Amino acid sequence: MKLGLLVHRRVCYPLGYYHLSNKGGLSLPGVARYDCAEIWREFEAAVVSKAPCSVRVRDYRRMFQATPQALPCDKLLFWSKTRDLVHRYSAATRQFWTLEDTLVGFMFNDLVWCGQEEKDRGTLTSCPEWSSCVDHPVYSLWKQASQNFAAAACGNVTVVLNGSIPNAFNRKSMFGGVELDSLNPRMVDHVNIKVVANLEGPYV
Repeated sequence: MKLGLLVHRRVCYPLGYYHLSNKGGLSLPGVARYDCAEIWREFEAAVVSKAPCSVRVRDYRRMFQATPQALPCDKLLFWSKTRDLVHRYSAATRQFWTLEDTLVGFMFNDLVWCGQEEKDRGTLTSCPEWSSCVDHPVYSLWKQASQNFAAAACGNVTVVLNGSIPNAFNRKSMFGGVELDSLNPRMVDHVNIKVVANLEGPYV
């Protein structure tokens, strides 16, 4: 599997660090209960020995069942085309949770991976781009993670959009196409939308 060793290290080694590095008062108990061997086993089952463009969202179901996580109300922060700004803001304020602050987000952030069918073993030199196929293994994982993150939202949530591009809200984005529809109106009281006109600042 492409980058298999790196993915394994990112899955199994950071669990204790994740617990220690969570944001002060937002730290969630029970991270030590996760079984990294089980998480890795279910991840492999979803990806290994499958063609690079044939990993569906539901293939990760058991892996996500191995990584349950309760999220705090009034603290979830969504973003679209504002990734770096949102993560800097979240790190500075220590008051919000982005998807990348969840356990799965923390483990797989910035990683690229794909499997390979037995008949093609040894011939794969790189993984395809996200846009090249519907059932891309990385896209499928993040789609499920995004659905779970949005479905868990409660109370007040915040969304930061990029106002410096023609379509600040895009139905084809992960937020517009997945997370927005996964919000539960019976759990979410208010959606605070912030549109940033200039991602380079100045910030007041």
